[in-house]
Amino acid sequence: MVGTAEPVTAGILVIGDEILSGRTKDKNIGYIAEYLTGLGIELREVRVVSDVEEEIVAALNALRARFTYVFTTGGIGPTHDDITADAVAKAFGVGIDVDPRARAMLLEYIKPEDLNEARLRMARIPAGAELVANPVSKAPGFWIGNVIVMAGVPTIMQAMLDEVAPKLRTGVKVLSETVRADAREGDIGGPLRLIAQAHPDVTIGSYPFMGEDGRPNSNLVVRSRDAGKLAEAVAAVRAMVETVRRP
Repeated sequence: MVGTAEPVTAGILVIGDEILSGRTKDKNIGYIAEYLTGLGIELREVRVVSDVEEEIVAALNALRARFTYVFTTGGIGPTHDDITADAVAKAFGVGIDVDPRARAMLLEYIKPEDLNEARLRMARIPAGAELVANPVSKAPGFWIGNVIVMAGVPTIMQAMLDEVAPKLRTGVKVLSETVRADAREGDIGGPLRLIAQAHPDVTIGSYPFMGEDGRPNSNLVVRSRDAGKLAEAVAAVRAMVETVRRP
């Protein structure tokens, strides 16, 4: 990993009709978000698109132009609707064909006589891409430009993310502290806005929940890359909630 003082940003592109239909519940977004936060990479946007080449290309081009990295999940399996690799190749304007390196990886897991046309689709890689190893089932992902293409199966995606993490640029990690308000959001909204305005180098989020007593409550999460500025804002938040906290 290469550290930098400049912000390092990311977007996620989730690909698959099964996600949009609700048939498959996404388990990757939260995992990737938490993983990237731990590396000092700021996730800025998530998009979900169907298995339509034009939509994948458009979303991918929009995200890769805006962020340091784009992570895609889904659509690199052996079936006809696994079209992510073709869409990525089209987005970058490069060819795509069976990669001998990827084919060799598949043969570590699949018997030669079982490597049919469908399975061989998983070895089709855009020209110029670097392979991302898959220690779970061997079918690789790939990395081209600032786009990292991973499987949709959570265990495989997580293994691929571990493979690429050491090569990623990383920024200054975001520090955070949570203050339990013991007050309703409506009671603290005004004063909280004033604190946010007075501390522009921190972000403050309000997250409502039902307390143990069955009454509305909220957690206030303060985030900053600067420990000193974080401490100042947290102190202001603590002082504020003391003044509005219900009996």
